[in-house]
Amino acid sequence: QLVVSGGGLVQAGGSLRLSCAASGLTFAGYVTAWFRQAPGKERNFVAAITWKGGNIDYADSVKGRFTISRDNAKNTVYLQMNSLKPEDTAVYYCAAGRIITTLSVPSEYDYWGQGTQVTVSS
Repeated sequence: QLVVSGGGLVQAGGSLRLSCAASGLTFAGYVTAWFRQAPGKERNFVAAITWKGGNIDYADSVKGRFTISRDNAKNTVYLQMNSLKPEDTAVYYCAAGRIITTLSVPSEYDYWGQGTQVTVSS
């Protein structure tokens, strides 16, 4: 089980940090990622990080503003979001998967968190 926390309401230009903690699951060997879904839209890739952090990828829309990281000792992955924009408003989900050939494809991930709402006001 993945437990997501840290969402909320923030003004444009502000920051939030999301956390995704694994319960009953060890992140060792897993790729972990963040996706987001706005109302009426499909779930889109935000960022991903491999187990040892050797491979990190971001969606073009968040590069330079968002940072994904993980603390393997705490079994937790984070998404630091800075310079937030109204278009970042969405429900954010974390995901984990062992065998990922394409980081940005949701169906490749085995486990999903419950999602947290991020709302950025203009």
